[in-house]
Formats: sequence, C-alpha cells, structure tokens
Amino acid sequence: MLIHLPGRAVQWARVFIHPALKQGATAVDATAGNGHDTLFLAGSVGPGGRVYAIDIQEEAIGNIKKRLEAAGLGDRVTLIRGGHQEMDRLVGTTVDAVMFNLGYLPGSDQSVTTGPDTTREGIKAALRIINPGGRISVVVYTGHRGSRAEAGEVANLLACLDPKYYSVQKMLFWNSRGHSPELYFVTRTGNEK
Repeated sequence: MLIHLPGRAVQWARVFIHPALKQGATAVDATAGNGHDTLFLAGSVGPGGRVYAIDIQEEAIGNIKKRLEAAGLGDRVTLIRGGHQEMDRLVGTTVDAVMFNLGYLPGSDQSVTTGPDTTREGIKAALRIINPGGRISVVVYTGHRGSRAEAGEVANLLACLDPKYYSVQKMLFWNSRGHSPELYFVTRTGNEK
C-alpha cells in the first residue's frame, strides 16, 4: 500500500507500523474513530489478513462500516464496539500491529475522549497480545481537556518497559505552534519470560 510522505502524526504512525503488516498479518485499530487507520490496516494485511477495529461509539462503528464497504475491504475487518482497555479479551489472539490515536472522534462530540486510566489499560492489553517483532503506535493529541494527564500516563508507562523486550521511541513536532501531538513507537524485540 502506498504511504504518502509524512507530515501529519497519523502518517508517521503508518510509516512506522507498515513493516509489521505482511500479507496475512493481524492488526488492531484500537481507537478506530472514522476508520482511516482501519482502512490503511485492511489494505496492508491483504486478503488473508485480519483487522480488528475497536471503538466505544456507535457513530464511529457506522462510519467505519461505510468506509470499508466503499473500499471493498469489509471482509477483512471485525468491527467491535467496546473499549480498548479490553482489547486482549475482545480480540482473543496475538497480533502483529496495534494503532492508537487518542483524543476524540473528529467531527463529533469533543466531550467524549479517551482518558488516562483506560488508555493505560489499553496499552497494557496491546503489550500482552503483540507478537515478537510486532509494532504499536500511540498518537497522543494534547489540545483537548484532560489530554495532559493522558499524555503523562502514556509517557510513564512506556518509559518503564523493559528494554530487553521492547524498543520505545518518542517523536515530537518540535517547532509546531500550539499543541503538538506526541508519537510513541513501540517494537516488541523479544519474548518475555
């Protein structure tokens, strides 16, 4: 799948995730929103792959379904209405890639957002199901109410991962004006004992 040159946070996340998406891979869009990452993942895993798209809002699930039908990729995606903090239970299998875009559903009620506690548990769930060599991207938007606490929770959790098993990188848009998104790229490099 063609990836455009990065300029936005979500594009950088896709550049990072893409090498984990071989034909037949399994991936999770943990905060599926309007389905843009779901569509990217579905196109990348190929006809033998599987994507799990999770969102708590019925509106988001409807948006994703329409987008997938229009692209002819619905047969590769399992839509799940639920919280990403339950990802390991909801998905029920190991995966090669997980994408998080935190915040609120664009074009919708901005009072419904991801939060520190559920995001912490969602990332922990992703860490439990990611295969060795698998990748997790976390895009943290910092301009909405409660986002600083969520950003702090993500930073603290990922800073404590054992470097024998995980490689964690952080990316910032250093010269941006206003609230710059923070990106975290996690690669599982080995098997935990």
